[in-house]
Amino acid sequence: MLKLESLTIAQGDFALSADFEVTAGQRMAVIGPSGAGKSTLLSVIAGFFAPVGGRVLWQGQDMTGTAPGKRPIAMLFQDANLFPHLSVTQNVGLGLRPDLRLSAEQKQAVTDALDRVGLDGFGARKPAALSGGQQSRVALARILVMNRPLLLLDEPFAALGPALKAEMLDLVAALLDETGATLMMVSHDPEDARRIAPHTVLVADGVAHAPQPTGPLLDNPPPSLRAYLG
Repeated sequence: MLKLESLTIAQGDFALSADFEVTAGQRMAVIGPSGAGKSTLLSVIAGFFAPVGGRVLWQGQDMTGTAPGKRPIAMLFQDANLFPHLSVTQNVGLGLRPDLRLSAEQKQAVTDALDRVGLDGFGARKPAALSGGQQSRVALARILVMNRPLLLLDEPFAALGPALKAEMLDLVAALLDETGATLMMVSHDPEDARRIAPHTVLVADGVAHAPQPTGPLLDNPPPSLRAYLG
């Protein structure tokens, strides 16, 4: 279980508070107006940005001061964050060891992950030789080999066309079915939330609200969300 306990985030004139729990295995979208703090919230949970107050707990353990790499978290950003000079296999292997000194078992895990995301036979290619969708699949394979219980997605498929984005969301859902990981996914598209996330965290007016059922929230949004959705 993820718990944000009296969390306070501040940067210049920006402030955001959060105080809620996320059940293990839950899938949540994070939606709200531009600039409301959705990505910042994920960055604090991941450890890339420190809160000014409160705590971030996982399974009852305080990880507020824990380094990002030591947290039980895998995060996927808008940029697939692939290294252009490394092969697909090496980019995925970074999820296991930054020095890429992989054991035979770890190498097999990389091969299996690439196969799982539909990239069997692509291991020797460089990112520049891949389409945008294929690059997203490489990033997902890296997440898969990390085998972390909490997955944070910060609009990783925003640059993809509607059909390909839907395909990637379905792939994420299938991977979550296999791993049982918890998901928090920032999106500007309410249809993304409906497709993959039964619950949604609304970030608006300086507050990240507790998760609510996605359908009712989007069907009858509060004023701050209605103005954003149009």
